[in-house]
Amino acid sequence: MKGAAAALARALAERRILVVCGAGGVGKTTTAAALAVQAALNGRRVLVCTIDPSRRLATSLGLQKLSDRPRRLDLDTAAPGAAGEAWAMTLDTKRTFDALVERHAPTAEARRRILENRFYQKVSAALAGSHEYMAMEKLLELSADARFDLVVLDTPPTRHALDFLEAPERMVGFLDTSVLRWFLKPYFVAGRLTLKVATRTGAMAMKLADKYLGLQFLQDLSEFFLAFEGLYDGFKQRAAAVHELLRAGSTGFVLVASPARVAVDEALYFYRRLREAEMPFVATVVNRVHEGPPEPRRERRRAKGATVQVEPGLARVLLAAHDDLRVLARAEEHVIERLEEVTEEPLLRVPELEGDVHDLRGLAVVAALMFGNSGGGRQSEPGARALGAQPRSRAR
Repeated sequence: MKGAAAALARALAERRILVVCGAGGVGKTTTAAALAVQAALNGRRVLVCTIDPSRRLATSLGLQKLSDRPRRLDLDTAAPGAAGEAWAMTLDTKRTFDALVERHAPTAEARRRILENRFYQKVSAALAGSHEYMAMEKLLELSADARFDLVVLDTPPTRHALDFLEAPERMVGFLDTSVLRWFLKPYFVAGRLTLKVATRTGAMAMKLADKYLGLQFLQDLSEFFLAFEGLYDGFKQRAAAVHELLRAGSTGFVLVASPARVAVDEALYFYRRLREAEMPFVATVVNRVHEGPPEPRRERRRAKGATVQVEPGLARVLLAAHDDLRVLARAEEHVIERLEEVTEEPLLRVPELEGDVHDLRGLAVVAALMFGNSGGGRQSEPGARALGAQPRSRAR
């Protein structure tokens, strides 16, 4: 436990980017937010950004919603006099894609052709891989933003997070004009439709496309890719930059799991993939762990000189609950041991709590449980008092 907390504390103090990954429902978003709050209490300027389409980050922060622009959080509600600063934001795929086109289109005409293209307008937010690619684009942008010392990225559930890691290569492959020319060049030249085709197979394909998609759709598709020709090299270069960023020593991955067999299977799968991809791994956090109860004391207890009697029926219920909790704790420990056998890095346990996290104070409590009341050893005295509060929240 101490080794994992120390590894995470060092990452919060030294890394530039922390990517928090895990299956759905294991407390990944709350963990990401708690790490960001802790780093801010320790004196860093931190941005927590979610690319998960759900609104769990806003809920954990006690906000109605988050926009695609960094919003500063009021840390005084968690720890008056906090040394650092914290911001939060969510990803807007469409706006990020638009900004990318506006920034990198070679000419004003090329920019206009792309942004006004009907195919682009319909698929820029829904194209397979575009959400994950735009997350990578936003991460690359934020990593160079001087306002922040640390960016904590909350990713979608595990299998989708793998898409997130592979998105740059997939998007570049999709926009690879050498592939697209094979499909489009017999039929379109500079955005103008021609029915002249080179082969019988091409003619048949054209008839089918006309029947099921319509020639207007094909023309929009052609214009889209022709307009994107000037951006392809830039996309490829930025994909390479993202690839390098994710493997840099300034980046770290934190894997979140729960002591359930399915969640641990997901975590082990993702851990192996991270290792295969040579990603810089920091630690594993296991949320919602039930601690084994102490052995029951069956003798009578005395209080202020009086004998306290326990009604036999109630005693049987309490002992049964005690035994159930002990069995559950042992079963969870066996599951956690599977993680410890595979992962080389330290593992940190966070106990099951009483309620939902819905504000910054609750996140500070989660951070206290992760790091102990020292919180990594650098937060202000008011922050330490806040982190010492009794936990009444359950990570979601």
